Amino acid sequence: MKGVVIGGGIVGLSSALELADRGVDVTVCEQGSIGTGSTERSAGGIRAQFSSPINVELSRESMRVWNEFTERFGAEIDYRKTGYLFLARSEETAAAFEERVAMQNDRGVPSEILDPSEACEICSGIDPDQFVAATYSPTDGFADPHLALQAYARAVAAAGVDVRTQTPVTDVIRAGDRDRGDGTGGARVTGVETPDGRLEADIVVNAAGPWAREIAAMADVFLPITPKRRQIAVVQPETAVPETDPLTIDLESGSYFRPDRDGDALVGGHFADNDSASDPDGYARSMDFEWSIDALEAAAEWTTYFGPESAVKRGWAGLYAVTPDDTAIVEETVPGFITAAGFSGHGFQHAPATGQLVAELAVDGEASLLGIDALSSDRFEGTDEEKAAERTERNVV
Repeated sequence: MKGVVIGGGIVGLSSALELADRGVDVTVCEQGSIGTGSTERSAGGIRAQFSSPINVELSRESMRVWNEFTERFGAEIDYRKTGYLFLARSEETAAAFEERVAMQNDRGVPSEILDPSEACEICSGIDPDQFVAATYSPTDGFADPHLALQAYARAVAAAGVDVRTQTPVTDVIRAGDRDRGDGTGGARVTGVETPDGRLEADIVVNAAGPWAREIAAMADVFLPITPKRRQIAVVQPETAVPETDPLTIDLESGSYFRPDRDGDALVGGHFADNDSASDPDGYARSMDFEWSIDALEAAAEWTTYFGPESAVKRGWAGLYAVTPDDTAIVEETVPGFITAAGFSGHGFQHAPATGQLVAELAVDGEASLLGIDALSSDRFEGTDEEKAAERTERNVV
């Protein structure tokens, strides 16, 4: 079996590795260089505290790999399990926390509800008077995306995967009748076109992140995936942030921080009313100065770390590939064409499980690691707003 993976980020490389481990002859087509997409622009979070069961399950299966990453890949990725701390300002959000923690606990996640004083014991820099409740899980944490991506790149090379950088896909080839009259087409995907020629394949994987919608269109498929720009600042706080602090989120404002190195912190959040689509080929990759001030002021409102003597050292911007419900699409969208995209900011942490699911779909014809009906693009059909609201992922920033 021959496979082509479109996208050399961590989801694409994880998919390529799992396919190669199952005996598939894999080629990865990356339009730029490994590490120039979204993966290395993430905050590196790895957590199981999600509001939707499918995201919890993706996290749990991915954590099995993250927990054994050093042994499996022979690489250190600065994986720190200091937890995630979600903070609620309103009783409504606190009530939702109760339901989410119960669901997470049912799936083996050791999350718990905390009152504000207990939350201060986990993160001493927060102002407890501004919050009514929190949730915390000690098995959550974060890792270095650059180190993890490079470890995957070495692993796919050792597995014999042909990684072609500077190789954009210019078309997706479908053989036979491309139109069944139902808007999906009936022809199987049989390969891709590149500037260097056609690559024949039994399976093509769309792991193109912010470009996934464009790649799908080449196969006459519509996917509701929109690139949204997000920013991160590296801050030298007035008071050093302990390395033992969790990644801490004021959920209702969207402001968050996590410890970095030497007392510094990564600070993020989206504060603008406008959240329009970005051009993945033309967005600004540098941090906006005005945004950095807003982010620092937002963090200063609910913590004691970011006083007036804090300084923004540097920062960057990247893209979330966002679906309407902030949850990924993982499926065989049309015969021979597997989608693994739309992770809405969670692609880094969910990459290990996603790679396994892609390989199962390609080789076995169905997923067995976990049930993936909730990841089908069919969920966006129809207009049932109540059901759409129920499945929307709420624990996002």
